[in-house]
Amino acid sequence: MQMLNTRTPRPARRFWHGARSSRLTAIAILLPPGLILFSLFVILPLTESGYYAFFDWNGYGTPEDYVGLRNFERIADHSVFHTAVGNTAKIIAVSLFIQMPLALFLALLIYRKTPTNALFRLIFFVPYILAEVAAGLIWSFVFDGNYGVTASIARSMGQESFFILADRDWAFVAVMTVIVWKYFGFHMMIYIAALQGVPEDLIEAAKIEGAKRPQIVRYVQIPQIRPAIIVSAFFAIIGALQVFDVIIPLTNGGPSNQTQTIVTYLYSFGLTRLKIGFGSAVGVLLFLAAILVAVFYQRLFMKGSRP
Repeated sequence: MQMLNTRTPRPARRFWHGARSSRLTAIAILLPPGLILFSLFVILPLTESGYYAFFDWNGYGTPEDYVGLRNFERIADHSVFHTAVGNTAKIIAVSLFIQMPLALFLALLIYRKTPTNALFRLIFFVPYILAEVAAGLIWSFVFDGNYGVTASIARSMGQESFFILADRDWAFVAVMTVIVWKYFGFHMMIYIAALQGVPEDLIEAAKIEGAKRPQIVRYVQIPQIRPAIIVSAFFAIIGALQVFDVIIPLTNGGPSNQTQTIVTYLYSFGLTRLKIGFGSAVGVLLFLAAILVAVFYQRLFMKGSRP
């Protein structure tokens, strides 16, 4: 009986050999520049921050005044840092429970491909396109108690002007309002892309079974886009840990440090005061917090959302 030839034909072997050689060539060309840039702009700054965190250093010359863990002790005892952590937690909560539901609600209204919906998507997405500093400057004018929109509204109603950004109780509410306005469009586009991938057959089958619109949303569409919601929540949490550019032009952390976040705290009490060692210690804590969030979030939620 003739034996079957199980060897790969020579043309096929040449093809796979050529493809593997091309991949190796691409890796050899593209990987070194990527590694160099990643090392220069990520690994090296992180390493230096971890080193400077143990010194009382103003950024000039070589750090020599070794203080051990004193910078971290000062951070733990500083009441403004506690305020900054609390404000960051509030931003995370607002992002998860106000910003994301708002984005999902709007996505459910305009996810279908029509010219009108395309126009609304553009309108809602424009705030995200704006630079953070520009958005902060725009809203600082809106909230201005002398010449802003809120002042004009108050005068038209016969009320005195209200300086929101100078009020200890309302300043951070204004900041969170701007953050919701600025970033909800990003999450909305994630949900729109996911909703457009939901099979229409499932929706039609639910309608035939007598399901109403709220039931279709709850039991068909939201379960289908669960991976997108999980990813959106991850972006919201990581983004909340990094809020900086919006707050600086709005309040610069004031009044009385009531609108500080972890990053603005690092900037205000580290860089601007030439306390580079102290600021590096804050940066180390922020980096560790981001890593812990990423690791635990992936283990708890994102692993189960993979197909």
